[in-house]
Amino acid sequence: MREVRLIGADLQDGLHGGRAASAARRIRRLLAADAVVLADLDGPVARHGALPADTDLDAVLAQVYEHGAAFRKPPLCAAPLLVADELTGCLVVGVAPGDRALDERELAEVAELVSQSLDHTELRSARARIAAADLRTLRAQISPHFVHNSLAVIAAHIRTDPGRARQLLTDFADYLRYSFSTAGDYVTVAAELQATQTYLELQRARFDDRMEITVRMAPEILPVAIPFLVVQPIVENAVRHGLEKKAEPGHISVSGFGEGPLCVIEIEDDGTGMEPGLARAILAGVGPPAKGVGLANVDRRLRTVYGPEYGLVIETAPGNGTKVTIRVPRFMRGVVTE
Repeated sequence: MREVRLIGADLQDGLHGGRAASAARRIRRLLAADAVVLADLDGPVARHGALPADTDLDAVLAQVYEHGAAFRKPPLCAAPLLVADELTGCLVVGVAPGDRALDERELAEVAELVSQSLDHTELRSARARIAAADLRTLRAQISPHFVHNSLAVIAAHIRTDPGRARQLLTDFADYLRYSFSTAGDYVTVAAELQATQTYLELQRARFDDRMEITVRMAPEILPVAIPFLVVQPIVENAVRHGLEKKAEPGHISVSGFGEGPLCVIEIEDDGTGMEPGLARAILAGVGPPAKGVGLANVDRRLRTVYGPEYGLVIETAPGNGTKVTIRVPRFMRGVVTE
C-alpha cells in the first residue's frame, strides 16, 4: 500500500512532472518487471529499465491507441491509460523470457492506479484554472461606486482634515494594491484581514463614522492560507446591501477562530437582511446581479479549491441582518502562500 501511495504522489504533477521517472521505477518494482515505460499520446515520457533491443515501441503504442485496449506479445504487455474515459497514454511493461509471466489482472490494476492518479492531477489543474478565472472576474468587478465614493470622501477631507485625507489616500492606495496583486492565488488570513480593515476604514469615513467595526481574530488562524479575496467581497456586500439602506448607524463584525481542523471566519452585520430564499438564489448564481456582489464568486472559488462540502453559509432574514460563515481546512495540500 505504501508503494501505491508513493506512485500516486510521484504522478501528482502528471506524466510530464519531474517525478514521472520515479513512478516508472516504483511500478517496475511493484510488478517485478524488467522495464516499464510511461507514454502519452505523443510517445514515451518516462521509463525505467531496458526493453529488449528489438522492441518496436512505436508499434506497440500504435496498437494500444488504435484499439484502446490492452496489448500482449511476450515479452511485452501494454495497457491504455484513461482519464475521464478519454485515452491519454499507455503503460508498457517488459518481462524477460524465463521470468514469471505477468498477470494481466496485475497490469490492469496498475494501469488503473496510474489513470486515477492522472485523473486527480487533471481535476486539480481544472480546479486551479476555474479558481483563477473566477478571481480575474472578481477583480474586474471592483465597484466603480466604491472608487468614486472613496475619492469623494478623500477630497472632502483635504481642507477640513488634511491629516486624515492623507491617511485615507494611503489606505485607498493600499486597498487597490492588494486587490490587484499578482503575488499568488493564496494569502494568509492576516493579509486578507488587513485589506478588509483598510476597506472598512474607507467606508467608515464615507459614513461619517456612523458605522461601527468589530474585528476579533484568534491568533492561531492568522497564518492560515486561504484563497485571495474571500473576506473583503463579503464585507463589501454587507456594507452595500446591508448598511447603506439603513438610516441609523450600523455595525459590522469580522471574527475568526479555529474549530478543530477548520478555520472559521464569520462576517455579520445588523443591516436590512434578506429573504433566505434570495440568499440561496445568490449562492446558486441565479439571484439579482446587483444583490450578489462577489458572494456567488467567492462561494464557487471555495468549493472549487476545497471541494463541494466547503463554501459559504448565509443566515439572514428581512430586518434581522446577515451572517456569512466561511469554513475551510486549516491545512490542505497545494493551498500555500508564495
